[in-house]
Amino acid sequence: MKKYLCLTFLIAFMVVAAPAQRVRPKLAILAGKVLTMNAQDQVINNAVIFVADGKIQRIARRKGVKIPQEYTVIDHSADWVMPGLIDPHNHTATQQGGDLHDYVWLTNPGLRAGDLVEVDSTNNRMAIAGGVTTALMIPGSGTNMSGFGGVVRLGAKTAEDAIIKSPGSLKIAQAGNPERWYFGPQRSYMNFNLRQTLQKAKDYHEAWNAYEAGKTKIKPAKNMTWEDFRPLFRNEIPASVHTQMFQVVSESIHLLADEFGLKLMIDHGTFDGFKAGKLVSKRGLHVMVGPRVWWMDPQDGTINSCAGAYWDRGCRKIGLNTDAGVLPQEDLSLQGAMSVRYGWKTYAALKGMTFQAADSLGLQKQIGSIQPGLDADLVAWTGDPLDFRSGVEAVYQLGELVYKPGKRRRF
Repeated sequence: MKKYLCLTFLIAFMVVAAPAQRVRPKLAILAGKVLTMNAQDQVINNAVIFVADGKIQRIARRKGVKIPQEYTVIDHSADWVMPGLIDPHNHTATQQGGDLHDYVWLTNPGLRAGDLVEVDSTNNRMAIAGGVTTALMIPGSGTNMSGFGGVVRLGAKTAEDAIIKSPGSLKIAQAGNPERWYFGPQRSYMNFNLRQTLQKAKDYHEAWNAYEAGKTKIKPAKNMTWEDFRPLFRNEIPASVHTQMFQVVSESIHLLADEFGLKLMIDHGTFDGFKAGKLVSKRGLHVMVGPRVWWMDPQDGTINSCAGAYWDRGCRKIGLNTDAGVLPQEDLSLQGAMSVRYGWKTYAALKGMTFQAADSLGLQKQIGSIQPGLDADLVAWTGDPLDFRSGVEAVYQLGELVYKPGKRRRF
């Protein structure tokens, strides 16, 4: 009898102790202008965005639309509403606002920054106030391979809501910072050493592929150092590569995209890296430019928008980054404004900071545009986000309000 009483008490305790299921609000957001960033590049004036359970349900023109009683009406009819901005190169969302130390070996395949996410930090709140809702949080760039990054939702209050994808990318640095590591390896040795590390990871992946396909009965030993490389070789996550100057961009393309077949994100891509733009365009690769978004060419004295120069060479998968804390992450829209000022296209810049950034991370079916079924990560602006006079009026993540400026507007 005691056994049954104890069991009954345990079950009752578990029911009481179990967390209540999260109920997210149903919203009908009235918008003066909606920048959907969808495949048709739709811009819808005087629209209603219906949100339920953290997802976008539908977008309709306001005239004649009936709003069900259970939906809370949010009035942004004087504002522009668009997806949250995405920073695909960020170092500030880890514990205590720091970085994951990677100055260990020249390649550090076992490090993971996505496990160190810090929620509701000052850095994250500043980013949200600037309309940046998502970041690829990565280890540093001091070595040739720093480890794996994670994609983080910056307005989240819990780690469960914060982590969108981990691992989210493999961080590689080609030239620049790693050349100063320890004994000062030069580019030939870095490429030699990087190739060895990637080959070990690829051999591990292919051994498991063969076993899982029934081609061999020998089960490989599990090795956590190489496990995170499996989604990399399946092209589910990119290699985000700190690479700049056209010679180094060209070598990154040759080694990582052509030789190893990786989904390559050219991260930085600055200085005259755009001169390799036709190689980038031919392979359909992503370029996430920043933090320097302009380049004065010493050969002809012109000042170029780096993103615009890639665009002129046929590249279309272009976005921007801040490399925060090199630049404040809340200045991502400023990166867009500067890129346009020096020669890029306005709508392309906005799409680059939303859909193209999401696409580079393999998250285009979850974030980066306003379409039915995607996460309701939305920002209402007082006007054009690339106009310095505009500011953020509200930020919603998974349909919940996470920022409203009130009387003391930050930006």
